[in-house]
Amino acid sequence: MKARFKVHHDDFVVREWLGFEPDCDGDHMLVTVRKRGANTLWVAKQLALFGQADVRDVGFAGLKDRHAMTEQAFTVPSRTLTPEAWLECKGEGFEVIAASRQRRKLKRGAHKGNDFEITLRDVQGDPSAIDARLRVIQQQGVPNYFGPQRFGRAGQNLDAACDWLVHGRAIRDRHQRGFALSAARAALFNAVLQARVEEGSWNRLLEGDLANLNGSGSVFAVQDVDPTLQQRCEDFDVHPSGPLWGMGQSHIQAIPAMLEARVLSQYTPLAEGLVRAGVEHERRALRVWVRNMSWSHVESVLLVKFTLHRGAFATAVIAELLGAAVADFGEMEEA
Repeated sequence: MKARFKVHHDDFVVREWLGFEPDCDGDHMLVTVRKRGANTLWVAKQLALFGQADVRDVGFAGLKDRHAMTEQAFTVPSRTLTPEAWLECKGEGFEVIAASRQRRKLKRGAHKGNDFEITLRDVQGDPSAIDARLRVIQQQGVPNYFGPQRFGRAGQNLDAACDWLVHGRAIRDRHQRGFALSAARAALFNAVLQARVEEGSWNRLLEGDLANLNGSGSVFAVQDVDPTLQQRCEDFDVHPSGPLWGMGQSHIQAIPAMLEARVLSQYTPLAEGLVRAGVEHERRALRVWVRNMSWSHVESVLLVKFTLHRGAFATAVIAELLGAAVADFGEMEEA
């Protein structure tokens, strides 16, 4: 299958799903912003100016793609402006579409997930084969790759990570250090995931795995893959996990441990640099559940809708559909 991806901003629609209702009370304003062609950090600055607040006090749950139509929540300290006043806040490429009082600043990762509507244009391929591929994704999920947005424009975040962690060239800016650490960990995770994809075990548990509970950071050791655990995996209740490298023991064992050691041995300087930087070892699911999935064809246009939990990338779904590498889908912000 071939198709054109993100021809127009409205071809990539993202609606953030917080998973909670506004407090309707407090010293912050929780605003929902609809934006096109604007990045999250720039919008945060505009909201700070409107609310006469420090941009550092503006909260949001996650970055959203600039080249898209997105709806996401922000919090701004606002004791004087009413919700009605905030509905007048708009600028180039963005507008506030809802506002309510909130007690606390919105933290990164506070949302539950995102709803996507993705339009692919000039689709080439057998419609029945495309439908079959979409049904496989619906039934099996997709490999949980980090998308190219994690690595920065032209991979600059990963380049910075190598310069710092491998070659000792310090990064002064705190935010840039964070981006570099995230890119390095994502690169090692993707390498391990690719190895599990190649051997066919990205979507099934192996003895020695650390199983991840769906939608959480919780993991537990897999001593024996009994029928009950197999069924839980098939039901997307648990997933095999891969490393977000850092300090501490991974506690993975047996065949999965040997696979990870083999893959990570190719990136020893980067892995050692992450340990020196002091980040803690964590785990991430190797598979992502693509929920609420539906699709429709109109001539050469394919519209696909689905929901992903936070931290998962829509590019992983599109790559699996088109049979391409995630890295082929350009530079976007994280959803």
